[in-house]
Amino acid sequence: MVNHTQSTKTISLEQYGIKNANVRYQLSPKELQETTIEKGQGVQSSSGALAVNTGEFTGRSPMDRFIVKDDITKDRVWWGNINIPFDSDKFDALYNKVADYLSEKEVFVRDSYACADENYKLNIRVINEYPWSNMFAYNMFLRPTEAELKNFSPEWTVVNAPGFMANPEEDGTRQHNFAILNFEKKIALIGGTGYTGEIKKGIFSALNFILPVFKNTLPMHCSANVGKEGDTSIFFGLSGTGKTTLSTDPDRSLIGDDEHGWTAENTVFNFEGGCYAKVINLSQEQEPEIFGAIKEGAILENVKMNAKGEVDFEDTSITQNTRVSYPIHHIENIRVPSTGENPKNIFFLTADAFGVLPPISKLTPGQAAYHFISGYTAKVAGTEAGITEPVPSFSACFGAPFMPLHPTKYAEMLSRKMQEAGVTVWLVNTGWTGGPYGIGSRMKLKYTRAMITAAMDGSLEEANKGNYHTHSIFKVEQPRTCPNVPTSVLSPRQTWNNDEGYYATADKLARSFKENFKQFEDNANDAILAGAPNVKSETL
Repeated sequence: MVNHTQSTKTISLEQYGIKNANVRYQLSPKELQETTIEKGQGVQSSSGALAVNTGEFTGRSPMDRFIVKDDITKDRVWWGNINIPFDSDKFDALYNKVADYLSEKEVFVRDSYACADENYKLNIRVINEYPWSNMFAYNMFLRPTEAELKNFSPEWTVVNAPGFMANPEEDGTRQHNFAILNFEKKIALIGGTGYTGEIKKGIFSALNFILPVFKNTLPMHCSANVGKEGDTSIFFGLSGTGKTTLSTDPDRSLIGDDEHGWTAENTVFNFEGGCYAKVINLSQEQEPEIFGAIKEGAILENVKMNAKGEVDFEDTSITQNTRVSYPIHHIENIRVPSTGENPKNIFFLTADAFGVLPPISKLTPGQAAYHFISGYTAKVAGTEAGITEPVPSFSACFGAPFMPLHPTKYAEMLSRKMQEAGVTVWLVNTGWTGGPYGIGSRMKLKYTRAMITAAMDGSLEEANKGNYHTHSIFKVEQPRTCPNVPTSVLSPRQTWNNDEGYYATADKLARSFKENFKQFEDNANDAILAGAPNVKSETL
């Protein structure tokens, strides 16, 4: 049920140390959009969507994400430059400063929850300084009914104050912005940044600790959908690899596009109530479902528009990370509730800018664990300052910035679940073919869709009847034929027309994999280590 209207319930924030605030509780998206426009913090686009600029930060700031080191976390969290410890006393002092900052202000509050499976439901109260941040929370978290709100008891609290600037010397932060998780107090504290993704990723990070440690459930940075026969497919991938696009399939019901849990009972559930998609180069022709979701109730971030309010989706002058958030019911073909059973196929999506990985290949359980821990994609020229040629990018479990535990903990859970459920794992290259970035071209979306469809309906396996070609460097199983895909596309080596250049580039990428994996070797078993690629010195 969609709750569109403002609740009649009123609440106080005194218990949070926020005094004499003008609390705007559970406003509807329409009211929040109107308030944002009245305050001059956003404008309405020609499609009816709200367009905002998130300010200084147009993406997450990983070096400013902290976890409070306490009795719950000290011996469980994988501490380092991803999970940076924060002192409990410093947190309390900083929290009190933020609470004082929000006191006497107009504050927007929303009660919501994460996890579509009732057995894992996490009630959340979100306290926002800005109305559009609260609208984002409406879009991205699950929405309680009016009846559920009457007796709502929040377990976690998100306090979000973009206008508050920390003093690093006094507050213990790195700079003026911060996102801090406190598992003892069950608070996500965010300040100094208007980037809304920090709100949802704070709760995602919390669930990535809570679910495996206390619920025997694997949290996943993935999208998922379900077919007409009830088979669930899971899509892992970093930003820009096609996770949202490929899971939004007119012939399958969308469970969710970013964050899910896989339970001991072999069911899958969405953490969220919405989608947060990149819109760089978005077109109605290529991605009609996402394009159609950009209407009243959606929020566009950091896009450029003309005088008529029409969005130029190719304009990256503000950021490459242009985005839209919308409630999941903006997509027509969705699963209600957002749960699935019987996972059958897992797809690891990578945008290989070196152009050497096959467009689709089958992985052994050991290879699957190796590639899951590696979490490979590539950055291309222009995406970041100083990048002039493809650069390998590795993010453990396809979501390292949100994983509080050691990556092998998640990989071991995934391997066990894969084998118990009889899941097939596929590595899909949505990146370049016919050469690296600058020489080759991006894999056609229609071919990638065809390969994934063939993998899911069994026709890929049937067409090859076990007669796969083993890649000499990456050791993955390449199909020789695929329905609705030219055979020439399936062999990356053949698309190059330059064997020497292809193998030299493939060897270079394989070495990057092995160099990155050194940090995990001591915690990986023999089957996982056997999933590593060959490098030239080993294949001579």
